[in-house]
Amino acid sequence: MAHYVIGDVQGCYAELEKLVNKINFNPDKDKIIFAGDLVNRGTQSLEVMEFCIKYKNSVKAVLGNHDFYLLYLIEHKKKNRSLRKVLESENIEKYHKWLKKLPLLLEIKIKKTDEVFWISHAGIPFIWDIRLAKKLSKEIQLGMREDSFRLLENIWGDTPKIWNSNLKEYKRSRTIINYFTRMRFLGKDGSLKLKAKKNKEDKVHIPWFKQTVNNLKDNEFIVFGHWAALKGKTNLENIIGLDTGCVWGNKLTAIRLEDRKIFQVKKS
Repeated sequence: MAHYVIGDVQGCYAELEKLVNKINFNPDKDKIIFAGDLVNRGTQSLEVMEFCIKYKNSVKAVLGNHDFYLLYLIEHKKKNRSLRKVLESENIEKYHKWLKKLPLLLEIKIKKTDEVFWISHAGIPFIWDIRLAKKLSKEIQLGMREDSFRLLENIWGDTPKIWNSNLKEYKRSRTIINYFTRMRFLGKDGSLKLKAKKNKEDKVHIPWFKQTVNNLKDNEFIVFGHWAALKGKTNLENIIGLDTGCVWGNKLTAIRLEDRKIFQVKKS
C-alpha cells in the first residue's frame, strides 16, 4: 500500500491519467490524495471529477479555492464557461456531495516511517499550531454541513487580513478559508498579503512556510499546492510544494509519502 499526494490538477485530466499510470496506481491497495484545486482553468475538469467519483474509496482530497468556487456555482446555480461541462453533467449531484464533505486539512500517518504528513491546499500559517488548524478545518466542515449555501455566498473577499480568535460568523469563516486556500505571503505578524503578485520575498512579504517550519516536529511534514510560481521548491525538507504549474504548460507532480519519491509528467 502506498499514499500518493498529487498537486493542483486544475482540469488537466490527460496529465493526471499519465501520472496515475506512471505511479502504477492500484485502487485496491493504494491511496491518492489531491492537494486541492482539482478543477477550473484546464479543459477536462469533468473527467477529473469522474475520476474522483469512480475511485472515491481510494481517493481523498482537501478543498482548494477553485473547488470552493465550483461548490458556489453549483449551489447558487451560476454559469461558468470553464466549468460548463461539470455544471451540466448528469452526475453533478455526486460531485457536489463528494466535494462538500472534503476537509481543509488532512492528516496522513505512515506507520512504516513513523512520519506524519499534514496536507492543505495553501499550507498552514505559523500563527496556528497543528491542533488549532485541525479544529478550524473541522469548523468549516461543520459550517458546510449546516448551511453551505450561505457560507459559500459569504466567503469571498480579502478581509479580515489577519486571524483573530474573536472573529465571528462569516468574517471568521472567510479568514480561515483564505489562510487554508489562498495564502502565499504573510507579514511578520501573520497577516495575509493576498494582493502580492510578485514571487519575491521582502521585509513585508514573507513566504508562509519560512516561519511555519519552526512549528513542526522532526517527523512532521506539510504538503501543499496552490503556489505554482515556486515550481515546488521551498528549500525546506519538512515543507513540500506540489503545484508545478501543469495548467500553465509545466508539470503535474506527485509524491509517494512512504519514501518521499517525486513523480512528474510534462504538460501534453
